[in-house]
Amino acid sequence: MNQLFLRAVAIDWDAVPRDAYVRGISALTFEGPLTLPSAVTCLVGENGSGKSTLLEGIAAALGFSREGGNLHHRVFTYEEAEGLGDAVRLIRGVRKPRRGYFLRAESLYNVATKAEEYRLSGLGVSSKEDYYARFGGRSLHDQSHGEGFLRLVQGEFGPDGLYLLDEPEAALSPQRQLTLLYEVHRLSKAGAQFIIATHSPILLGLPGAALLSFDDGAVHPVGYRDTASYQVMEMFINRRDGFLRRLLGEELS
Repeated sequence: MNQLFLRAVAIDWDAVPRDAYVRGISALTFEGPLTLPSAVTCLVGENGSGKSTLLEGIAAALGFSREGGNLHHRVFTYEEAEGLGDAVRLIRGVRKPRRGYFLRAESLYNVATKAEEYRLSGLGVSSKEDYYARFGGRSLHDQSHGEGFLRLVQGEFGPDGLYLLDEPEAALSPQRQLTLLYEVHRLSKAGAQFIIATHSPILLGLPGAALLSFDDGAVHPVGYRDTASYQVMEMFINRRDGFLRRLLGEELS
């Protein structure tokens, strides 16, 4: 039996305005439902290929704020733009998630502020200390961007949850990306489901993750070593001098 919370997504294009920018994103014009085949599905592709747009649409269809947070957070720091929220159709599994989170590196500050306001309202001093203990004993605002991002994952995510991550590597060093990879692996084994839009060859290397490429104008499965993220990084690391000579057109000192 399929134990995933979300089995597939579809787009009802009749619900998308004729002049909406998303109509110009070729990869999003797939026919029929797009299957989410694994407990961890990574959406990969070049900037502008549509992966984050689809992830945002899924988040909106689930009831998350566009900037992220859990289902109780209503974070709006700018006017909602036209997207896919009203057009995404979710094909759900038989299980229901116990918790969920939509986390974007770019809006961590606003989400952390709303999370603290929501959690700390009406709590006494001792209760506040207990809350901060989930994040290493400090407010998320008293930590670096990367520290706060990872502490939020470790403090808010748990088993049997549904989690959407939009380019989490933007907040994390390579070492911290490995820590996130570990957390995603641990939680997915405990019944959680992840959908991650990412360029990170570290996160894409998670064993068992399904990789869906948005390149070449259509969504399609892709192998790890066939992703542009892996190929560019591998070429740069293993053939750096030749790579830079071709790129920069000059001899290296």
